[in-house]
Amino acid sequence: QVQLQESGGGSVQAGGSLRLSCFASEDMYSSGGCKAWFRQAPGKERERVAHIYLQTGYTDYTDSVKGRFTISRDSAGSTLYLQMNSLKPEDTAMYYCAAGPTLCRREDAYKFWGQGTQVTVSS
Repeated sequence: QVQLQESGGGSVQAGGSLRLSCFASEDMYSSGGCKAWFRQAPGKERERVAHIYLQTGYTDYTDSVKGRFTISRDSAGSTLYLQMNSLKPEDTAMYYCAAGPTLCRREDAYKFWGQGTQVTVSS
């Protein structure tokens, strides 16, 4: 069973940056080709922020973070990152990393989840 552990959350002012990391207990390819960051704000549904398909390097972002966030993974295949720049108060949420085999845009396709890291952006 692959375990995912997020880190890097915190509190920043609007316009600031954070880099989230997600460490996998096994080689990231063993948990499937889709790796994603999701977030959930209080009272809102969880949404997919970004995903990367490991086999091709293809990345996709939700519209609200395009141009500000970047998803990537290290060459060793054990860590997933989310670089978040120009943060806004509406980015405040619990951020989760997730892994799954295929259908990267579908939340129900993700089989493994981390416990989350909190990001708080103040105005």
